[in-house]
Amino acid sequence: MKQILIFVLFAALLCWLMFSPIYKHVLIVRQAVLQQEVDYLLEVGASGSYGYISAAMQEQSRQRLARFGMRPDDISYELSSTSGQSASDSSNPLLRGTGISLTMSYPYENLFEIDRLIGLTPPLPTERMRAFGMKMSEYVP
Repeated sequence: MKQILIFVLFAALLCWLMFSPIYKHVLIVRQAVLQQEVDYLLEVGASGSYGYISAAMQEQSRQRLARFGMRPDDISYELSSTSGQSASDSSNPLLRGTGISLTMSYPYENLFEIDRLIGLTPPLPTERMRAFGMKMSEYVP
């Protein structure tokens, strides 16, 4: 009986050690891709040509992230500005010096389910990884 218990515990630990680096790598890559996309959208949106991040820009962003294996419908964008104006209105771009902040989020998608083998509680299905950035608009009419 002791040998069976030791075998089961050893097998569970071995599985966790074998697959742990894989899902952590996926998590790190997804977080990095989200942060890179936030930085890119802010760089383009806050440039002197735009002063906003439109819905079309967000859709293009979804398509870029889909190439990395993310589901476009699960990506969430939260835009705000320091002045309280809409940061996505192309007819009323934010003027130079107004801050544009962008938060993107994506669900963890059961990446941590294997942690149950060693007794860790994975994140809830409603929890999401987030990337945040803020940049001052450079738009001058």
